[in-house]
Amino acid sequence: MINMEIAKGFLKPGERLDDLHRNNYHIIQDTNRFCFGMDAVLLSGFTKVFQGERSIDLGTGTGIIPILLNAKTAGEHFTGLEIQPESADMAKRSVALNKLEDKIDIVVGDIKEASSIFGLASFDVVTSNPPYMNHSHGLVNPDQAKAIARHEILCTLEDVIREASRLLKPKGRFYLVHRPFRLVEIMGTLSAYKLEPKRMRLVHPYLNKEPNMVLIECLKGGKSRLTIEAPLIVYKEPNVYMDEIYDIYGYIKE
Repeated sequence: MINMEIAKGFLKPGERLDDLHRNNYHIIQDTNRFCFGMDAVLLSGFTKVFQGERSIDLGTGTGIIPILLNAKTAGEHFTGLEIQPESADMAKRSVALNKLEDKIDIVVGDIKEASSIFGLASFDVVTSNPPYMNHSHGLVNPDQAKAIARHEILCTLEDVIREASRLLKPKGRFYLVHRPFRLVEIMGTLSAYKLEPKRMRLVHPYLNKEPNMVLIECLKGGKSRLTIEAPLIVYKEPNVYMDEIYDIYGYIKE
C-alpha cells in the first residue's frame, strides 16, 4: 500500500493524487492542466503487450497509459514520450511514487522526432491518444497545455502515424484512439505508412447514441483484413457505467 504521508512529498502545489484502481497504483495530476480522460483508459484496455515486448506511448501526458499497461499486461518495458516538460515531470514523479523506475521511462521530446530519438524498429508496440482536432475543428483552448493536448498544434495525425510506423519492428502493433469523424483520414494515412488496420471498435456513450470514439489496432506490414468488434457502450444510464467499463477501469461496483 502507498503511504499517503510519503506520497504527499511527491506532490507540488495545486496537484492531486488519483487512485488508478490497479495494483494500488496512483497518478499525479494538476486540474489546471490537462487531466487524462476515459479515452486513455479505454486505449489501455484495448492494447495488447505480450511478455518480453517493449512499448512506447507517443504524447503520454502524465504517463497514464504506460502505468496502466504495466498493470494490465505482461510487457517487459514501457516508455512515455512527452513534449511538455511540466507534464513529463508529473509522469516521472508518478513512476517514482509507484516504484516503477525499472519498468517505465519517461522521456521529454517531440513526437515528430521520435524515430530519431529512439531509433528505427525499436519497439514491438506503439500507442497514442493524440490531439483529436486540427485547425478547422472547434475553438482552441486559451490554456496552452490544454490546447496542445486537444488540437494539432505541435504535431499532426500524420506525424503520429509516420513516427509510429518508423518506431515499430516488422509485424509490430500500433494502437490508436481517435474520433470517428476522422476515420477516412485515419485509414488513408495508416495505409500510406504500411500500418494495416486489423481490429477496430467503436465506442458509444449510450446504446442509442452515435459513437464518439474509435479504437484501432494496426499491424506493420500486415495483410488487408479488418475485424470490427462489437460496439463498446459506456453508460447504462446517466452516471451508471456498463459492466465492461467497470472491468476496464478496475472499479468495484457498489
